[in-house]
Amino acid sequence: MTRTEIRELTFELLYSLEIQKMEQEEYNEQIELFLVEQNVNQEKAKTYMTETINGIAKNKEEILELISQNLKEKWDISRVSKINITLLKLATYEIVYTELPYKVVVNEAVEIAKKYGDDTSPAFINGVLANIIKQTGIANEE
Repeated sequence: MTRTEIRELTFELLYSLEIQKMEQEEYNEQIELFLVEQNVNQEKAKTYMTETINGIAKNKEEILELISQNLKEKWDISRVSKINITLLKLATYEIVYTELPYKVVVNEAVEIAKKYGDDTSPAFINGVLANIIKQTGIANEE
């Protein structure tokens, strides 16, 4: 299983948790169930998914604040579709809290947006993430 496939499965799981309004205490159990359902048995996939989902939950307020600050003026985060907000949470977490190259994260987020979002999702995701990268100065660190 490739990193891209693992990231996409992580997005699907995160979206499912968002829709079901799961509490953080239930995440690990849901992750295990999801891994069994998807027949994921690679340790690196399990580790990535668990660390990422729990990392997003742990840093949720900071992640949402970063996203909110980088939306177009007059846009409220509540207006962003569940698919887009879930994808932005995942990508923002990866950009800010991991060592993954931001260009890879943005590219894969846009590809997931093409598959799961509407026609405007890829450009929207790309724009918000570009603003986050600029605001945080992450591009200067690489």
